[in-house]
Amino acid sequence: MNIAALVSGGVDSSVVVHLLKEQGTTPDIYYIRIGMEDEEGYISCPAEEDIEITQWIARHYGCRFEEVDLHREYWDKVVSYTIDSVRRGLTPNPDVMCNRLIKFGAFDDRCGHDYDRIATGHYARVESVKWNTQQGEQDGLLTFLATAVDPVKDQTDFLSQLEYRQIQKLMFPIGGLMKREVRAIAAQAALPSADRKDSQGICFLGKINYNDFLRRYLGEREGKIVELETGRVLGTHRGYWFHTIGQRKGLYLSGGPWFVVRKDIDENVLYVSQGYDPEAAHGREMNLLGFHPLAPDIELPADIDFKIRHTPEFHPGHLAPNPDGTMHLASDEPIQGIAAGQYATVYSRPSADGKRLVLATGMIG
Repeated sequence: MNIAALVSGGVDSSVVVHLLKEQGTTPDIYYIRIGMEDEEGYISCPAEEDIEITQWIARHYGCRFEEVDLHREYWDKVVSYTIDSVRRGLTPNPDVMCNRLIKFGAFDDRCGHDYDRIATGHYARVESVKWNTQQGEQDGLLTFLATAVDPVKDQTDFLSQLEYRQIQKLMFPIGGLMKREVRAIAAQAALPSADRKDSQGICFLGKINYNDFLRRYLGEREGKIVELETGRVLGTHRGYWFHTIGQRKGLYLSGGPWFVVRKDIDENVLYVSQGYDPEAAHGREMNLLGFHPLAPDIELPADIDFKIRHTPEFHPGHLAPNPDGTMHLASDEPIQGIAAGQYATVYSRPSADGKRLVLATGMIG
């Protein structure tokens, strides 16, 4: 089997190569360089150490190594999406878009189409399951993303916008391991990435602060901060794009805590509510736009689990189609910080061993 391994220089993807070699497979190793470029020049992820470690891994295991520069594609498809979403008052998820459009999109167009499988260090699994379709029982098996063994590290929500054809090619060799087991394997194998910290934040920013990035492209515009319940003006902010629904930090108001519960984009007004987890910051109902089942024509159950942000917790809920073609998602419990632009990932209810299948995803409208 012809396998490409996407290796970043971190411990997870390094262990992927080690495990594949133990299984008798020598993958071709690819390092994807992403960054952003505009009229003022190129801003890159600090990649030198990552590339050095990835090249070491390739030499150590006798793998072919290639660096693939996808910074232009990343700018055109992911960075621009992020800026546009924030400008429209939405809460973007660049990691979701990067996986669909870059790691398993542009890379596949450039190199991945030559391979039978693409292996990555994501904490996820791929499962073949018999599932009913809208036309009746499906002959054979359908391929689903399934949650990883490690509930804290599980990354299936970041993969939930993938197309079915992309999922069919994927391998996640560490999906059945806990993070501590991955680090133990790396230490035993004396990999140079064994003690590296996990990457945090959005890679295209490099060392740039997220608000500095937004300020560069969207500027500043003073607006009012208003208490939702009373209409009392509490202070000012520098632009609604620096804030998201559910946010607590960065408001610099006395007498708090205060939470952002609403944004008026036209008037550049932030509405806030006081207290710990105020009722105004919660909701139970949401409509999902661009609803995207991960397997073709599957019959979705009404009773599901879901999450709207990258946390280990799942929420029980119910799906129902709307007359306009969107999907309605109702939560059994109040959810804090529901924000337009976020992606809701829909899962099956857990099996006896706690595993859930990713069924669909949609953007909260």
